[in-house]
Amino acid sequence: MAVLRAVLLGALLGCAAAALIPAADVKVEVLQKPFLCHRRTKWGDMMLVHYEGFLQSDGSMFHSTHKHNNGQPMWFTLGIREAIKGWDKGLKDMCVGEKRKLTIPPALAYGKEGKGKIPPESTLIFNIDLLEIRNGPRSHESFQEMDLNDDWKLSKQEVKIYLKKEFEKHGAVVNDTQHDALVEDIFDKEDEDSDGFISAREFTYKHDEL
Repeated sequence: MAVLRAVLLGALLGCAAAALIPAADVKVEVLQKPFLCHRRTKWGDMMLVHYEGFLQSDGSMFHSTHKHNNGQPMWFTLGIREAIKGWDKGLKDMCVGEKRKLTIPPALAYGKEGKGKIPPESTLIFNIDLLEIRNGPRSHESFQEMDLNDDWKLSKQEVKIYLKKEFEKHGAVVNDTQHDALVEDIFDKEDEDSDGFISAREFTYKHDEL
């Protein structure tokens, strides 16, 4: 019994210690903000940005759209892990004309692996200017509604359940054979890497049935 109590106490202390360790998060600093803001970014929006990326460790620049992209800004879709997690967290509710500085810990950047000029376990700093916001082809909310197990990818069963609800909502009657054929057609068109799932990124390419 004493051994059991010791094991339980150790487990509880371990949980308490883990709870005291703060989760990695993004530090957001607003460097410039427009006088008027007609729209703020949300997940699923397409954003046109100019940015500069630096290593916090020595201040060296590893990328700049001004210098390394023929001076052209970059489009990306917010909230579908098209960019690093730190961008998805740090660029919500942003206005056109706003400039932000993001300090992103390794866990929300390139982690233990690193990438290119970025060493493993690097904290990154980005200066990001938002030039334009457009509606994304699909909303993040729609993807979340379909993604029943929150694994950031859609299975054939999840798509079938969603389609069945949509057809029922509009009073259409479709049998299982028709549903299966429709799902197969959707996956033929959208499952670009043929892994049997539609990822959040693949979902951004519109298909009429979805």
